[in-house]
Amino acid sequence: MQILKLTAGDRLELKKPHPCGGSVFRLVRVGGVCRVVCEKCGRDTEVDRIKLERAVRRILPPEQT
Repeated sequence: MQILKLTAGDRLELKKPHPCGGSVFRLVRVGGVCRVVCEKCGRDTEVDRIKLERAVRRILPPEQT
């Protein structure tokens, strides 16, 4: 398995959806433990980096504001 190049601000589509139904998360903090925020409901959670890398389906382009 290859290490993903993750940076704060990336949008990630995960394999399993959040209980609210959203599957797109914004990466807030990167490290051994990463912090992600659900874009649908705004809930934030911390996930181990290894677990997060396995759960990522694809890295989406940043949202234009």
